[in-house]
Formats: sequence, C-alpha cells, structure tokens
Amino acid sequence: MVHFGPGAFHRAHQAWYFDEMLGAGHDLAVAPVALRSGGVRAALAPQDGLYVLATREAQPSYRVIGSLKAVLTASETPEAVFAHLMTARLVTATVTEKGYCLAPSGDLDLAHPDIIHDLARPAVPVSLIGWLAEGLSRRRVAGLAPFVTLSCDNLSDNGGKLGRAVVTFARALGDEALADWIKGEAVFPSSMVDSITPATDDLLRAEVEAATGLTDAWPVQREGFIQWVVEDRLGDLSPAFAAAGVTLAADVAAFERAKLRLLNGAHSTLAYAGLLKGHETVSQAMADPDLAAFVEAMMVEDIAPTLKPTPDLDVPAYIDAILARFRNPAIVHKLSQIAWDGSQKLPVRILETTADALAAGRSVARLAVPVAAWMKFIESRDGQEIVDPLAAQFAGRRGVEAFLALPAIFPPVLVRNAIWRDAVEAAYTSL
Repeated sequence: MVHFGPGAFHRAHQAWYFDEMLGAGHDLAVAPVALRSGGVRAALAPQDGLYVLATREAQPSYRVIGSLKAVLTASETPEAVFAHLMTARLVTATVTEKGYCLAPSGDLDLAHPDIIHDLARPAVPVSLIGWLAEGLSRRRVAGLAPFVTLSCDNLSDNGGKLGRAVVTFARALGDEALADWIKGEAVFPSSMVDSITPATDDLLRAEVEAATGLTDAWPVQREGFIQWVVEDRLGDLSPAFAAAGVTLAADVAAFERAKLRLLNGAHSTLAYAGLLKGHETVSQAMADPDLAAFVEAMMVEDIAPTLKPTPDLDVPAYIDAILARFRNPAIVHKLSQIAWDGSQKLPVRILETTADALAAGRSVARLAVPVAAWMKFIESRDGQEIVDPLAAQFAGRRGVEAFLALPAIFPPVLVRNAIWRDAVEAAYTSL
C-alpha cells in the first residue's frame, strides 16, 4: 500500500495498525510518500524505515514499528511513486485539511495554485489530488482496477470529499472517460482516526535511547488511547483491518462528527484560550480550573446536542474519556502545535457546530470564544511567523470586523447572523 503524508500522526497511528496486520501475517506493508519534504526519508531511510513508538501513559512503553518500506519523497522520485501506485491495493492519506485543496463549499478549489499546477502538468503533480488522479489514470490505461483510497484526515465525509475532488479534477483535465471510470469504479471510504500525538523533540529522542538502547533520528509518541473507524467498503481488506482492532462501520459520520466537534473542537478552544492565559500544553490548560470547566460545559451543553443519537456511540462516556485524555500529564501536547492552520480547522471544528446551534435556537456564547481567541492569537503573532495557508490574507488584521471579512474562513451566511456576530464581539472584548 501507499501512504501520502507520513508525518508523526501516521507513524504513531495507521503505521501501528499496519504493523499489527503484518504481525498477523497480512501483507500490507506501507510505502510512505512525503509530497514535498525530504525530512522523513532522510531520517528513516538509513534506519530501513524502522523507528520507535513511545506510548505515553503512567507506565510508558516502547515499540519498534516495522511497517514502513521504501520511504519516498514525491518531488524527488515521482516515477518511483507512480510505480508503487501501479501495484498498490490501498492508498491512504494524512495530509491535513489544507492538503485537499478544497473551497469553503467542500468542493475542489480549481483556483488553488497546486491544482492549477497539476492541471497544467498532470504527469508531475504536487497535490494529493493530482497524484491520485494521475495514478488512477495510469492504472486505467494499463487495464488495472483502481486502488482503494482511504482518507484519514479530520474532515467530515472525508472519503466523499476526496472522491468528488478527484472526479472534479479529472473532468477539469477534460478527461470525461477517466472521471466516469473513477466515479463508477473507484472506492473512497470515509474514516475517523483518533490518538493524541505530541510532536517529537530532543527530549523524546534522549528518552527513547535511554529506554531502548536505540538511537532513533525520528521516534514518535502518542497516548495509549487509539481509535480507527473505517467505512466498511474495503472488500477483501476488511478481515485484516478488523483483526487489527479497526472498527468497521456502515456509517462513519456519527463517529467523525463526534470526534471533530468534541475532541478537535475542544482542542482548538484549549489551544487559543490556553495560549492567551499563558499555558503551554493541553494538560497545563486542563489544570486551569476555569478553563477546564469552560471546555467541559461547552462540550456537554453546546456541542453534544448537535450530535445525532447513534446506538454505537455513548456521548457522555466519550466526553469523559476525552477530558481524561486531556488531563494526562504524560502527554506533553503543545498548544502552539494545535493552534497552527486555524483557518482550516475552525470551520469544521467550531463553525459547523455553531451553525447547527443557531438553527436550533441555542446559545452560541461559548462557541464564539474559540473564534475570538483565534483572532487574539493571530493579533499576538503580528510580525512573527504564522503557520497557516491563508496567513497572507489575515496578517496585520486587527478587530472582529477585519477578521470576519474573510469569506474563505467565515461563511457569509454566518457573518450576517447578528446573534453570532454579537457573541463574537462580546467574547473578543472579554478576552
């Protein structure tokens, strides 16, 4: 199989599951592909793709993961990537929300610079969408069935959005036959992934070496909790996934909505509000009684009512589990890491919840706080680096009105809502 985006989360999450599958005798080794950066290849290629996963609980554990093979950088060896795509049974991706090149509507943004590039030069793509479309095109020409493409990013209906984006791209190329073939034959299951994965630092490298005796250029770490829910459209791959502990579900929407809104929404809230209060990590923010109480109230009273009941999901128990995970002092999850790419995260983590709450006539006072806190966070970074694909659009802006004039982040229908605008203004003033 091929995986696009072999960052820390993939190597702590999906690669662990595939290591479990390999241990059980299933042939699902991973060819990890970084789209641009050669950092993963430089670190792991001399280690034969091996690295240590540290599990952060009261009693930490360490495991060498052996599921990664042939670590690649797409921009350096494109034909090697295509060779793997020609033989892959499965392609997975963790490229973050921004890597899908989507417009606020959720459709492919044909004006995105990467998409413009790939439409002009499809044989040397730079975007995930371009790589998938060209890989599928080559398989079609060769008379091969399409690979299964499994999105693992924090997008609602991630499989549906990815599939539609690839079809749209093929049509924009003018290849209607390819677009119809992808739409009719290719499978894009949705999935939901969950495990808190702090960034790697020198302290982790030193700890791993002391505990295992192994020198590792890029170990990774995560909490003990791990979850992967996949739409049951994997065909003959399903038994291997199920045996490794993956939840196969007829409908992933309930799980992904709960995760995006409860866990990710609370994470972003802790990040922006916590940084404003001088905290550095999630556990430190949760040790702040006022902030912890605020986040719990927001989850219980504002977010949970927007979730559809499902027999497979105990929402109160899920909230309790999330709060316990946030309080885990063994996880040093930096708020600054969570805070980046806010323009891509806020719409799916907070604003969709806000729209549902407004439609139901419920208060949005608490839901306005992370939005206002993000504005304050951006203002505090004036003149400093901001990691966000839209950073050039909001750099130097100050005040609620200036930020709300960004339709790429804030939908006009929401901006026109006086109740929400007043709530954001009030939160901004209070902060």
